Amino acid sequence: MNSYPPLKLSRLRDIGWTEWDPLRLLPKGDTWENCPEFADEYDRYLLHAESRLRRDWSVSEAADYFMHIACEHMGLGQPIDSSARIRAEATAQAIKACVDRATLGDTELDIV
Repeated sequence: MNSYPPLKLSRLRDIGWTEWDPLRLLPKGDTWENCPEFADEYDRYLLHAESRLRRDWSVSEAADYFMHIACEHMGLGQPIDSSARIRAEATAQAIKACVDRATLGDTELDIV
């Protein structure tokens, strides 16, 4: 396990709300900062995926996790098209890229 600090929650929210948002809560063209009533809706899932991507998950495993959360935990059922998987993979890839930058010491924007 490394000693690098976790990513900023705001950075994880940027990724989660831009790439994932399985419940489609964010109005088109808006940002999570403008919607404080549900800004933290996905925090625990994003934080969990970030932690596991740091330790032992591949991007594919993180995408599987996001799919499981959306389909099973949130009760959305199986997706009718491939866009849900594409969003899950994009979210996992973006978090992994931030983790990798932090691991390499590029911490200016990504970590606490």
